[in-house]
Amino acid sequence: MTTPSSNRRTFIRQTAGALAGLSLVPDAWEALPALQGPAVKAGLVGLGRQGRAIIAELQKIEQVEIAAVCDVAAPRLKSAAGLVRGAAAFDNHRALLDTRADVTAIVVATPTHLHRQIVEDCLAAGRHVYCEAPIAASVEDCEAIATAAAGAGTVAQAGFQGRSNPTYRRAQPLVETELRQLVSMYAQYHRKTSWRFPGATPDAERAANWRLDPEVSIGLAGELGAQQFDVAHWFRGGRYPVRAQGRGGIRLHRDGRTVADSIDLDLIWEDGVALRYQGTLASSYAGQHELFVGGQGTIRLAWSHGWLFKEADAPTQGWEVYATRQQAFGAEGIVLVADATRLAAQGALQSGIGLPHPSLYYALVDFVRSVTEGAPVRCSMQEGARATIVGILANRAIVTGEPVTVPAFG
Repeated sequence: MTTPSSNRRTFIRQTAGALAGLSLVPDAWEALPALQGPAVKAGLVGLGRQGRAIIAELQKIEQVEIAAVCDVAAPRLKSAAGLVRGAAAFDNHRALLDTRADVTAIVVATPTHLHRQIVEDCLAAGRHVYCEAPIAASVEDCEAIATAAAGAGTVAQAGFQGRSNPTYRRAQPLVETELRQLVSMYAQYHRKTSWRFPGATPDAERAANWRLDPEVSIGLAGELGAQQFDVAHWFRGGRYPVRAQGRGGIRLHRDGRTVADSIDLDLIWEDGVALRYQGTLASSYAGQHELFVGGQGTIRLAWSHGWLFKEADAPTQGWEVYATRQQAFGAEGIVLVADATRLAAQGALQSGIGLPHPSLYYALVDFVRSVTEGAPVRCSMQEGARATIVGILANRAIVTGEPVTVPAFG
């Protein structure tokens, strides 16, 4: 499971003369959401890198007490004890469920291929569940998790963070109102890292490097791309691609691995619009972002920030008068800040630009809000299953080198 990293690198706009840039900034209440419900005791299963990131974000939420932590590895349990003092420690999730009925919300952050049994057990025990994305490593497991969630009487949220990200929620309606005719989409995840970690024993090393194990790994397309594919599905109104085709290879990390460290992929929709995706562990250039290109403008999203670039011939909608001009991305652009009039009066326009927390925080806040206030789930397990299946099939297309048909989702 992966978390989109914040990308604040400078973006050089190549068509400065034709476009005006608009910063997409959410309303202040969305950027710093306030919870109204009662406190909740939460348990965390999986204490690796993502688990530690989840601990940091949960600790920001006043209504949450991390009451239990769970991991099969004793060193990770010991490390978590230093981060969450007073939490009960378990080396298997069933012991947690059997002995701590007061822990009503469970966050699952184990390796992807281990999610299914844990999620099913937690839902069967009547617990609320947040499952990290992607939710599983096989189509069968995705469908099983979606079925279990549909039959549960508790909250079940998939950890696809774009749907909770305030900047993305601000941008999503603009695909229709500002871009009008969607022409193409592009997304990338570039980060120079190896995906390889040491282990004290051969078994421990293999367990730590599950992303490099072709028997269980769903590769860059599944582990990283699925988060971004879900944004495209959502921005397209719940429409999914019908075909995936791509290629990949070992471009940098020639250490005996067989899982590609670099991929190129096309997801193609029934209307011919395509998403071109690039993922690599060989370069950090331009980080992680998505582009939605339309006849009247382009939206660029980078998880902590977002921009709308309107074409020179695009009609004005009226809200542009509240924008302020400044140098942005190497040229003069128009920066739109939500509630700009009030912020300008306070001399605080710049404080509205960029999110104060990572996307993971907002996804967890939404989960807690659903648990404590009964708010609708931002990303259901059913939607999470669909996005994950697209990632799994995209990885299959890369591994085989053959186009793969994406079945229609019922």
